[in-house]
Amino acid sequence: QVQLVESGGAFVQAGGSLRLACVASISIVSVSTMAWYRQAPGKQRELVAAIQRGDSTNYADSVKGRFTISRDNAKNTVYLQMNSLKPEDTAVYYCNARWLLAEAWGQGTQVSVSS
Repeated sequence: QVQLVESGGAFVQAGGSLRLACVASISIVSVSTMAWYRQAPGKQRELVAAIQRGDSTNYADSVKGRFTISRDNAKNTVYLQMNSLKPEDTAVYYCNARWLLAEAWGQGTQVSVSS
């Protein structure tokens, strides 16, 4: 069973930066898509950023220009660099790995941004 472990969540002030990391228990070379989702209280989980096997990326409009997703296949790790954080970025951030017929989720890491 694949395990994804997120880290890096914290409490920061608006305008600050954080880098989230997601370490997989298996090689991510063959993973079709690695992604970060977030879920704020009372809201649905939403896609924040995704990176494909060929390193193409896509972002939610709300984070474009502020967040960057990247992957280090040698470390089985996906990162989410978050800059210029806003209070509306407050949420639990989840790592997701997707193959053709399966997917896995991490347990989440809390990001809280104060105004």
